[in-house]
Amino acid sequence: MREQTAIARDRAAMAASNQQTEHQRHSRMGLLTNRLSFAPGLSRSPAHPAGRGTTSTCARLRWRIRAAVTALLVGPLSAAPAIAETTPRNIIFMIGDGMGPAYTTAYRHYRDDPATEAVEPTVFDELLVGMSSTHPADSTVVTDSAASATALATGQKSYNGAIGVDVRKRPLLSVVEVARRRGMSVGIAVTSQINHATPACFLAHVDSRKQYNAIADAYLDDRIEGRPKADVILGGGLEYFRRADRDLVAGFAELGFETVFAADELRADGRGPLLGLFAEVALPPALDDAAGPRLPAMTRAAIDRLDGNEQGFFLLVEGSQIDWGGHANDVVYAMSELDEFAESVRLARDYAASRGDTLLLVTADHSTGGLTLGAGGEYQWRGDVVRRVRRTPAALAERYGQNSDFGAALSRDLGFDLSRAELAALRVAQLKSAHDFTRAIRGLIDQHSFTGWTTDGHTAVDVQVFAFGPGSAAFSGQHDNAAVGNALLDLLKSR
Repeated sequence: MREQTAIARDRAAMAASNQQTEHQRHSRMGLLTNRLSFAPGLSRSPAHPAGRGTTSTCARLRWRIRAAVTALLVGPLSAAPAIAETTPRNIIFMIGDGMGPAYTTAYRHYRDDPATEAVEPTVFDELLVGMSSTHPADSTVVTDSAASATALATGQKSYNGAIGVDVRKRPLLSVVEVARRRGMSVGIAVTSQINHATPACFLAHVDSRKQYNAIADAYLDDRIEGRPKADVILGGGLEYFRRADRDLVAGFAELGFETVFAADELRADGRGPLLGLFAEVALPPALDDAAGPRLPAMTRAAIDRLDGNEQGFFLLVEGSQIDWGGHANDVVYAMSELDEFAESVRLARDYAASRGDTLLLVTADHSTGGLTLGAGGEYQWRGDVVRRVRRTPAALAERYGQNSDFGAALSRDLGFDLSRAELAALRVAQLKSAHDFTRAIRGLIDQHSFTGWTTDGHTAVDVQVFAFGPGSAAFSGQHDNAAVGNALLDLLKSR
């Protein structure tokens, strides 16, 4: 472990020394191109552009300007805040659960404007700096979220299912604990239950990810200098925090936490510690949720709450259900979750760009489902088909499960016409079960979009690393996920 930490430290120092100038130019370039993309006459609506000719011309002009700036950028951007040399005041760490390379590639085409000749880059394209391997401590090669999050949170490998403990089940020091001991504020915002595997690895130490009540208890009971490790906790999971045997919500309230349970209670101007539990377990899928709050609102609220600490803050944000869409082999579910995660990343990027003292680090814990763009030997993929679907397949199956004459209405919600053979197959599935009906709808979307899957579990492919701001040079290139965790620890310990 000492050798691994030393290697990570040497990598960070070398990267900071050799790539500092290039990183500063890249940061200025990102700020300037972001401004250009929002400049009057160059912006575009994400859907239903006003006119093909005008929009296409603007897109070409925007790309020419970006190319020119890339070639000619030689001086500082006068209106942009200076980027700190290496050590960030704030760290925003964002994890797209299950978001392997195929997902961000699919997202680029999912969001593409068909009225332009170019395929527009996404926020992930703008921030990409490296890749990370994800294998756990044993020889299984394929990680789960717990083992990977433990590596990212502590810099040490562990077994699948481990929550902040090593292979001998001993507690490991986490980045949250180091941040807390340096006076920083801490927050988490997720779309799963807040005691799910990924956030749990940053705040708790238990043998198994299945110990949901023990993890929830640790959020209140495990303290540093008399306070819980996190000041802001947002997501789902009320049933684990208000139980027959213990009311953890009341315990947090006694410590001065504001407790909220609905979107309209999540005030942008709030101050002080905050516990927000917006669902009994996980939040609904983004595409089906009319009530909220969603991840961008929680991210914004968390930043607002944490921003007042002069010592800075550490914020963990997880797009939890990208992974669940992958497990379900549901491309509509996965892309709609990734869409709101991307919006949250843009929000965090803009915050970091406006300050100059904030590191934004984004990665995935693993990839899920073996997603392929192109299937059945066909050389195409149709992101536009996926984007037109109005609800997740599970929600559509629930809506039309008791309706024998669902053809025309379901076709409108899917965004494509159903053939007689497809309608007949759907009716057979509908009569069997809700599960079969859902699976049949998913299958049709896959067929029309040419989407493929290899598994309903995880895969061992490397995942991307995205970064912006002071300290981001430490994450460029190829790393292991434990090295990513160690680089975070080194940045925190250098404060």
